[in-house]
Amino acid sequence: VVELLAALNPGHEGGCGTVHANSAADVPARLESLALPAGLNRDGLNAQVAAGLDAVIHVLREPDGTRRAAGVAVLERGTDGLVRTVPAVVFRDGRVIGGPGAQRLPG
Repeated sequence: VVELLAALNPGHEGGCGTVHANSAADVPARLESLALPAGLNRDGLNAQVAAGLDAVIHVLREPDGTRRAAGVAVLERGTDGLVRTVPAVVFRDGRVIGGPGAQRLPG
């Protein structure tokens, strides 16, 4: 995870990576669990995530094995310094449902 965060913080826009988590909301905790064994503490990890990541696209696997985008969440850093996800868009039953983070997505 340290290498991923370094690649996503090069000083210019653009980049992507894959993290396996159960939901977009679980991504910050998953990154923390991957960073600790690599020697990056919670504060350092959250600082790197806040600086390098803007959004998370959650992809899920349907019962038939196909994969689809389930939603997009934006990241925000709380007053406690921890990064949280804020739902921006949910894709459900052929509908696009806006969430509280939708205004932070590019037009």
